Amino acid sequence: MRALLWLIGLFALAAGLAVAGRYNEGYALLVWPPYRIQISLNLLILLLVGGFVAAYALSRLISRTLALPRAVQQFRQRKGRERASQALYDAARLRIEGRFGQSLKQAAVAYEANESPGLAALLAARAAHSLRDDERYRFWLSKAAAHDSEARVARLMTEAELAVEGRRFDEAAERIADLQAGGQRHIAALRLALRTAQAKGNWVEAVRLVRQLVKVKALTAEQAEPVKRRANQEGLRQRAGDALALMNYWQGLPRDEQRDARLVAELARDLIAAGDSAAAQKAIEAQLALDWDSTLAGVYGRCEGGEIRPRLAKAEEWLKRQPRDPQLLLTLGRLCVQSQLWGKAESYLDASLAIAPGWEAHVELAHLAERVGRTDDANRHYRAAAELSRR
Repeated sequence: MRALLWLIGLFALAAGLAVAGRYNEGYALLVWPPYRIQISLNLLILLLVGGFVAAYALSRLISRTLALPRAVQQFRQRKGRERASQALYDAARLRIEGRFGQSLKQAAVAYEANESPGLAALLAARAAHSLRDDERYRFWLSKAAAHDSEARVARLMTEAELAVEGRRFDEAAERIADLQAGGQRHIAALRLALRTAQAKGNWVEAVRLVRQLVKVKALTAEQAEPVKRRANQEGLRQRAGDALALMNYWQGLPRDEQRDARLVAELARDLIAAGDSAAAQKAIEAQLALDWDSTLAGVYGRCEGGEIRPRLAKAEEWLKRQPRDPQLLLTLGRLCVQSQLWGKAESYLDASLAIAPGWEAHVELAHLAERVGRTDDANRHYRAAAELSRR
């Protein structure tokens, strides 16, 4: 449609010029002694216009011809950049596809073409690492390091990530320290730092990192809970045998972490082993006042020394709310044994076995039977405990 409109316009212009020419009777006289040339003004105008067009076309042809070598060079450079860019794209795609050898070749092509050399070197390093080619991995890392102005953070993150993957945690810790020294504390770096801290047994640092990840919403509270629990369990185990150190560590924990029933049970066992049953008793009572936990009720029965009657009264108070808890019944049996209430102890232990047979209750009944001289009953309970413990 556009071509048709142009054609119609040209015809209209030609018709207009022809009509205008009929009314133009002027002429031009050109004198170059001894020559005289007389031509119509219309012809002169056509010759001038035609000459201008011809001169313009000739000048354009000459300039294009002279610019041809440079244009060819620019074309080749452009095609080279396109090939290099495609090689970089292919290197990333092939690595994602798992074709590491081809990815390495394409990354090398992109690097040689100087197409984002830092990124190309890192892609080559990752491909070489996936091929378990440590020599080429180190070679390409050194190439990437030469372009730190372009990709320093990416290089450090790559080294840290691959070091963690290869369980080279000391190397990973060094790279993460370099990142943090440069002010890089983004989520991926924090996660790598957490994995490194866990692997190296640096649980204080692990807890700090988990709290930071929760703060920036990189971990949910549910995801963070087992990590914090493991870290705090290791913190307690490192202080096992020292009741004062255990309590100092515990008091330094945030309130929400002190309400972890499994962690309270770990603390109570360690305090009992360290000879501070009173502190273990207080910790268990404080936790059970917030939320019931059968395991903690079982640990409560292992607290020894001090006044037994208050512990027994507290356990009987819990029994009103948890009448069918086997661990609480086991604890009551143990406390009654400590109070030398043999009949009540046997009753509580039998009730615990009736709800959930367990080897601990059989062992307690065997000890009780030995105390009152019922050897046959003691042997029967020992055999039952041995059978249950093998299951």
